[in-house]
Amino acid sequence: MKKFIFFIPLFVGIVAALLIPIWWTQAVQAPSSSPEKIRFVIDKGSSAEKIGNDLEKNKLIKSALAFKINTQLNDETRKIPPGEFLIPQNLTLEQLVDHLLKGPEEYWVTLPEGLRREEIAEKFIEGLSLEGDDARNFRSQFLSESRNQEGYLFPDSYLFPPDVTAIAVVNRLRDTFDAKTKDLNLTEEDVILASIIERETKTTEERPVVAGIYKNRMELEMPLQADATAQYAVANKRCSAKTDCDWWVTPTKADLEISSPFNTYVNQGLPPAPIANPGLTSLQAAANPTNSDYLYYIH
Repeated sequence: MKKFIFFIPLFVGIVAALLIPIWWTQAVQAPSSSPEKIRFVIDKGSSAEKIGNDLEKNKLIKSALAFKINTQLNDETRKIPPGEFLIPQNLTLEQLVDHLLKGPEEYWVTLPEGLRREEIAEKFIEGLSLEGDDARNFRSQFLSESRNQEGYLFPDSYLFPPDVTAIAVVNRLRDTFDAKTKDLNLTEEDVILASIIERETKTTEERPVVAGIYKNRMELEMPLQADATAQYAVANKRCSAKTDCDWWVTPTKADLEISSPFNTYVNQGLPPAPIANPGLTSLQAAANPTNSDYLYYIH
């Protein structure tokens, strides 16, 4: 009996040693003979397991497990960039991994809420890996095309080809803004207020309350006294013609007194234009403020 028990793991080991190479040979082969390309998107932060599962679902590989083993053994998981790929269906596993490592046709660019358009330009230059003249030309064209679009460059995650023009980027951001806000019936004043709310608040819950406070102050002809507007005014002077600048320095007492139509410490009412590009929750708050008797909030 003991000899029989001893031979069981030995037998299993022998079978595994014979079957695993056969499985591997099949798993790494191309899933199809068709050269037709399939659109495939890798999100930022995707693990080898998720990428493999998605590739298998799209019939671009035969085995997600084989993909995971291959990429982890060769330490290639972290080298695969996120983005949109066009992948032929007739690639072996090794060929497919090489295809992914060459980089995507379109790159992810993520725009956080509350950035100025100058900051957005730099996000695209970084995300699209632009350098030298390409970076300078993109920056110049983007700032020119977006000159009157502050507040309307919608923050989101986008896929763009590396050779996209600045004009196309500005149009896409503005079109996304229009699509996301079509049911809000926003006024220009709402967008300006939303840009202040975006810079002055942190949570979705507090934004409608702060919007209501600003509405109350405007009705009583009290200055809004929003620090973010002073920051914007200071940066307009301090960061002019700079590409690497801290656009939102904590304002000093002297900063709160800066002479600028954007500074709501020295001017009543809203600034003449948005100070940043707000997200959807700030835009919703500006369009639908909470009614209260409050005139102040702790920033």
